[in-house]
Amino acid sequence: MQLVEAIESRRSVRAFLPDPVSQETVREILRLASRSPSGTNMQPWKVYAVGGAVRQGIADDVAAARERARETGVEEHVSEHRFYPPDMRDPYRARRREIGWGLYGLLDITKGDREKAFAQHGRNYTFFDAPVGLFVFIDKHLEIGSWLDLGMLMQTIMLVAREYDLHTCPQAAWPPYHRIVRKWTGAGEDEELVAGIALGHEDTRAIENTLRTTRAPLEEITSFAGFE
Repeated sequence: MQLVEAIESRRSVRAFLPDPVSQETVREILRLASRSPSGTNMQPWKVYAVGGAVRQGIADDVAAARERARETGVEEHVSEHRFYPPDMRDPYRARRREIGWGLYGLLDITKGDREKAFAQHGRNYTFFDAPVGLFVFIDKHLEIGSWLDLGMLMQTIMLVAREYDLHTCPQAAWPPYHRIVRKWTGAGEDEELVAGIALGHEDTRAIENTLRTTRAPLEEITSFAGFE
């Protein structure tokens, strides 16, 4: 697959087929992605790839934790960092709402339907049924520059996956459940869970996978100066 094709075909898939992805394929994707750039070549990332019983164990433990929180009203799992600002402003707030209601509209989840919304959010924790989950961690003492490096690694993983005719979904939903992920992966207490990535074959029959996101016009996000 050519790079432009990979970029244009990459999107967040939220329904996967159960078709397996071999460990060899996952290893090769991560090997190639390890060529991602990082400041002073620090390579500040650690990726834990899970499948089979480990993937299912994580999914089951998170499902149980979510049910306990719903029944008791007490959330025992919280993230170690804040992913989004609490006072989200436009245009970012508007863009988030556009994709949120676009997805929920396809799934017939109306405003105020907490049961359906709870169930759909829970799909994150099955990796949307993808057979492979990737957890991206960073050493806790590193700073924002190294977090930027992680973004480049994740993008490379998602683009390389297209070379294997696989799809992905980057997931910000995982960090609150870092203790469960550590339990199953052996990640250290000095490592911080930044995100997850679902990896597998797209279920092309799923209505949610018809969602296509928009992009702001180039003129809105870019400024040019000094060109002749």
